[in-house]
Amino acid sequence: MRNKIAVPLIVIGVLLMLVGIGQRTLWAPPETVTASAPSTDAQAPLTVIGSDVLTAHPEGVDLTVSADGPFTMAVGRADDVDAWVADASALRIGSDGDALTAEVSEGTPTVPNPAGSDLWVSEQEVDGELLYTWEAPADGEWKILLATDGTAAAPADVAVTYANDAATPFAVPLIVLGALAAVLGLALAFVSGRGNSGRRSGGRGPSAGGPADLPATRATEAPTGATTTLPAPIPAGSKPAAGPTDRGPRGTGTTRAQRTLPASGRGPAAALGTVLTAALVFGAAPGPALAGVPLTAAPSAESAEAAPPVVLEPQLERILNSVSASVAAADAAKDPSLLAARTGGMTASLREASYATAAKVADHTMPAPVAAEPLMTDLIMGGTEFPRSVVAVTQGADNPVPQALLLVQNSARENYKLVSAVQMLPGTSFPKRPAGSEGVAPAPADSAEGLAAAPQAAVDKLADALTNPTGANKDTFSANTFAEAVTKFQSDVVANPENEFANITFSHSSVPEDTRALRTADGGAIVFGYMRHTYSSAPREAGDSINLEGTVYQTLTGETSTEAGIDVNYGEGVMMYVPPAGSTDQIQVIGAVQELLSATLK
Repeated sequence: MRNKIAVPLIVIGVLLMLVGIGQRTLWAPPETVTASAPSTDAQAPLTVIGSDVLTAHPEGVDLTVSADGPFTMAVGRADDVDAWVADASALRIGSDGDALTAEVSEGTPTVPNPAGSDLWVSEQEVDGELLYTWEAPADGEWKILLATDGTAAAPADVAVTYANDAATPFAVPLIVLGALAAVLGLALAFVSGRGNSGRRSGGRGPSAGGPADLPATRATEAPTGATTTLPAPIPAGSKPAAGPTDRGPRGTGTTRAQRTLPASGRGPAAALGTVLTAALVFGAAPGPALAGVPLTAAPSAESAEAAPPVVLEPQLERILNSVSASVAAADAAKDPSLLAARTGGMTASLREASYATAAKVADHTMPAPVAAEPLMTDLIMGGTEFPRSVVAVTQGADNPVPQALLLVQNSARENYKLVSAVQMLPGTSFPKRPAGSEGVAPAPADSAEGLAAAPQAAVDKLADALTNPTGANKDTFSANTFAEAVTKFQSDVVANPENEFANITFSHSSVPEDTRALRTADGGAIVFGYMRHTYSSAPREAGDSINLEGTVYQTLTGETSTEAGIDVNYGEGVMMYVPPAGSTDQIQVIGAVQELLSATLK
């Protein structure tokens, strides 16, 4: 009986295994599936591949984009892509299960060329066809933008390839069951063979009261008095397979440590003048360090809700390189028109004035060059709102001290512009940046919420402290080389006996539109401000005159003296640290720059 069961079991087992193996090989579904965006008659200057397309399949997707000519593919955060597209007409490609959808939204038929926008984390110029494996640059939602030049139709031939989810659920069970059946059949055949061998030797052996050999026709009958022992059946069983070990993903994170800037080195220098000649040099003595600033204090309420930074580090490096190259070209040519693309605000004003002075004064000292690297630290705004601000601290080979660069992007279709570039004062340090990859919140210029002073109020207080060194704000700021140099120059000019017959006044006033601030990790704020400094000198009595001979002001005005007087204007950029509300620390000036703007006869 066992022989009859064994062979069919072996055959059935082999067949089951063959069927299971066939499902994994000959009859297996394709490993990948490709879905193409449906064609549409409408055209648009932009094509947007939605975040749902990029994340529809956990195993990842490969994109294929075909076009008749060159086009740009840009990757950006979902909100940034939408902000750039704005009200433009766009072909939007989405996901509907395993299929793609395509819909053209109405809007502006032409747009600027999106190539080169600072919004893009990565960008590729493609000619004809692109094969692209999607990988998210960081956490969050991302989209892909396709365009030609903003006027012609954007590529619409888009396909997505992903791993096939179609499974063969019976393949492994069939292979396992077939193997068990075959093993069981073999076991039964083996046992059956041993049982037949035992019976044959027992029948031939001697027995009490019976013949030694029985006729063949009676082989199945036991002899009288003999006992036939049958082997017990061997139970079939299988060893359970070990289950897969689920190992969760492991990740690593980095936190850029606080960097303390050098306490030595020359600070920024700028020409200041009397009716004779004088110079103001910053950095003669070390300034205060920020050691007393509570950098390890708990984050403020504004920074409690983490927001992704508006730029990633590769973006920032690319932006800095572009800004640095643009400013270097303008400095080399002393051409203010070359500044327009990448500078604005205070930086543009100071450099334009410097170029004008350099055109007349051969030995005029140019502003410090703008270095893109090495990047020592940064402070990056988080969120999706505009305008956006980023602070980068760099120190190139031609920079005697580190410089803090404030970059501002006013709208989605504008690139970042350098609006402030100040030299760090000796002995100061830049506040700690947030841990991980969080962005920081902007601080409204006119709000003191959570701060010891509103950013604009801090700039106004500094302007007053420089104008009136013994006034109400004399103790508002900690000691710093910028204020010391400015106030010392002013007092020396007034005390100079050669200026006895001149009425000399100094005034500093803030330029509110150039005040910007970002919150820091400890709840304080970094504030960038701009002030206009006017140094006025006029004769006290009729018939007296102001001597300009041999000074830079003679070169600028073309006069050797004036009986009416002269107004000299300087631009002063500052960077301050404002402590959080409740702190007993003073406001600290940690960076400054000064440039001669003009000299005008009264």
